Amino acid sequence: MKNLYLILAIIGAILPYLFFFQFIQIEGFNIPLFIESLFVNGAAAGFSVDILVSSVVFWIYMFSQMKSLDAPNPYWFIVLNLTIGLSCALPAYLYIRERS
Repeated sequence: MKNLYLILAIIGAILPYLFFFQFIQIEGFNIPLFIESLFVNGAAAGFSVDILVSSVVFWIYMFSQMKSLDAPNPYWFIVLNLTIGLSCALPAYLYIRERS
């Protein structure tokens, strides 16, 4: 499973950025428009809210696991979550967790 988590973390880092770079090429580095686009219609808003709630649940889970000796430091994964996305942060966390 460890290697599968690593592969999924890499895929989870690459795929979102393909779409992010496409947006940046067309619209430039326009953060307000990017955030507005996340909620442009019901379908997009549903996916966006789903990811936001899932991210918060992931953060709560990581902090609850800090007491365990083999749990990785959650702050690095929060940075991954905020800069790349949950699709990279979650499998990366599971990879590090399996590795220890």
